[in-house]
Amino acid sequence: MSHEHHHHDKCCANEHEHHHEHHHDGLKHQLGLIFASINLLILAVVIEHKFQLPTWQLLLVYLVPYLVIGYDTLKEAAEGIAHGDAFNEHFLMSVATIGALCIGFLPGAETQFPEAVFVMLFFQVGELFEGYAEGKSRESIAHLMDIRPDVAHVEARGKTEEVRDVSPDQVEVGSIIIIRPGEKIPLDGVVIEGTSALNTAALTGESVPRDITSGDEVISGCVNLSGVIKVRTTKSFGESTASKIIELVEHATEHKSQSETFITRFARIYTPIVVCAAIAIAILPTLFGGSFVTWLYRALMFLVVSCPCALVISVPLTFFGGIGGASRKGILIKGANYMDVLAKVDTVVFDKTGTLTHGLFAVEAIHPDTCNEHQLLHLAAHVEHFSTHPIGAALRDAFPDEATDGCQITDAEEIAGQGIRAKVEGKVVCVGNTKMMDAIGAKWHDCHHVGTIIHVAIDGIYAGHIVINDKIKEDSAEAIQQLKQLGVKKTVMLTGDRKEVGAYVAQQLMLDEYHTELLPANKVKFFEDLRNNDITLSRNNEIRKKDNATAFVGDGINDAPVLARADIGIAMGGLGSDAAIEAADVVLMDDHPSKIALAIRIARRTLAIARQNVWFAIGVKVAVLILATFGLATMWMAVFADVGVTVLAVLNAMRALK
Repeated sequence: MSHEHHHHDKCCANEHEHHHEHHHDGLKHQLGLIFASINLLILAVVIEHKFQLPTWQLLLVYLVPYLVIGYDTLKEAAEGIAHGDAFNEHFLMSVATIGALCIGFLPGAETQFPEAVFVMLFFQVGELFEGYAEGKSRESIAHLMDIRPDVAHVEARGKTEEVRDVSPDQVEVGSIIIIRPGEKIPLDGVVIEGTSALNTAALTGESVPRDITSGDEVISGCVNLSGVIKVRTTKSFGESTASKIIELVEHATEHKSQSETFITRFARIYTPIVVCAAIAIAILPTLFGGSFVTWLYRALMFLVVSCPCALVISVPLTFFGGIGGASRKGILIKGANYMDVLAKVDTVVFDKTGTLTHGLFAVEAIHPDTCNEHQLLHLAAHVEHFSTHPIGAALRDAFPDEATDGCQITDAEEIAGQGIRAKVEGKVVCVGNTKMMDAIGAKWHDCHHVGTIIHVAIDGIYAGHIVINDKIKEDSAEAIQQLKQLGVKKTVMLTGDRKEVGAYVAQQLMLDEYHTELLPANKVKFFEDLRNNDITLSRNNEIRKKDNATAFVGDGINDAPVLARADIGIAMGGLGSDAAIEAADVVLMDDHPSKIALAIRIARRTLAIARQNVWFAIGVKVAVLILATFGLATMWMAVFADVGVTVLAVLNAMRALK
């Protein structure tokens, strides 16, 4: 392994660690601030009761805990104003608390200093819940080292014996590299010598290994399974497929439509209304001869009451509960804003291999011509006993008791690109594809089954064939049904696999549409088109932000760019590649597609509880505000509107855990 690459790998891993620690420290820091300000607040209350301080000195005492807990919020509010996004939740909190601090200076008014600190505390506790639930960040791409090959064995020009190991990014185009069995292909190129089978599942999602021989193109990131091959490189490392995919993922996250959290969207509407109302209450009555001080007091009181404490703590708690409840069911949702998006999903796009299907081969049908099923499978399993090919493994699995029957097998040889020939009990048995049958002159015939068809001939006479297929998962069909019941309008399947395989799966599962033989970059492009169509459909003279979301479900490295790009990316966590799990917003811990519908249900329920809290809190507040405006509300009513509602809302939020 070259020195440079090793260094690169290490620094990526460190960044990943660093990022994780950084998030952890952020939460610790926040918790520290909360505890510090609680202690300072208690101290301030003690000072207030012990010493009869003048108002301005008392303000200084309370400013200490207020600034400790509120500094970040005030800073965010100031930044928001500077960037022209004034009405965010930070601004609302700042205005309400500064109002509370000012009330005490009005003649004949009671001080509201502790309230100001409380409001900020509530806000920070809510933020803490949200931060904790979102937990692990999605930024790290360290795991993509999966497909990035570490080394290339380069032949010195003109000297075939001399092989140097270099880092793939130093290999020039046109160099000759050697790839041994079990190694990843470092650069795109053309085979000039040797035959082998490549596992391309990670890149294309194609389930059957691809047989290659000289003259065939190979792409980086595939794994060489059986033979040694020599490849003349056609692209530099940066231009090669593996690098391109990694780049796609890195850029895809930038294109993602960032969904805002529920609270942010709410604050954007609520804040301007509250601020304008408060100004109106202070100014309008004085124009008609009201006492300015009285109405200013009422306006500030209005600001304090209107501060949405209950929401600020109960909404994040609701999402926290929803995320917790989902994770008990084996669904990891990486943040509260993804809950919002999940609830609006109306198009679900699936990858095929490993998502709707198992991604492993199994024997599906046996069609003997001259012997019975048992004998045909028995012969094929025996001959394939020596094969390194996954198809051989599938045949052996289907006939596990071959070791016990003491059959004599001799002269087994693999014929590249065709199959295997061996002597079983003195008969020459050939197991392979149609090329092999043609070569020995056996009269093969086609099969109505879709899948990989393995033909068998005994002493040159056709004996029948065995159909091997990537099995559809038991709950895939049910998953599609459930999504339809939830009102998902469209289910689509994208796959790198062959057309007939794709068509068969789509028909079995009753999918709305399917697209086959796609490379990773085409998947991303296809996905972009799908989303753009969604946007243009809703043109009422302008592109309005669509209120529905497109989910993508996948498991391979080839899916990572699309997962990152989708409104919501769902990855299969059981078998899925690390890259896909990193890039996704939702991870299903076991590979059951039926969990998708459950995730959507949980998200919808969580949002419903959050909305109940919002309406309940605002309803009580509006009632108290109306009373306050006419001077009928007492301070304890205002306190109930805040604290009482908060307690009830928090209890309601706990339901989301179920």
